[in-house]
Amino acid sequence: MSTKLFVGRLSYGTTDSQLSDHFSQAGTVTSAKVITDKYSGQGKGFGFVEMASEEETKKAIEQLNNSELDGRQIVVNEARPREDRGDRGSSNRY
Repeated sequence: MSTKLFVGRLSYGTTDSQLSDHFSQAGTVTSAKVITDKYSGQGKGFGFVEMASEEETKKAIEQLNNSELDGRQIVVNEARPREDRGDRGSSNRY
């Protein structure tokens, strides 16, 4: 099991520090990042949290999945590796 968690159904106004504070209930948070739109800076409704150990990761999933954060019921799962999306920006269409 990884120590990185995917957190979904976040409020668009949730901050990195709110996310970190919420997950500190389950253990030591090594990083917490809300994914934001690069143009507006507004949250996209999901983020990632990394816990210090696998035990704390399991505890965070059990304790915080379906918990309330910033007025929303959040979903917490183990993060999966990022999929290769291919060459999305290529103009080579020959």
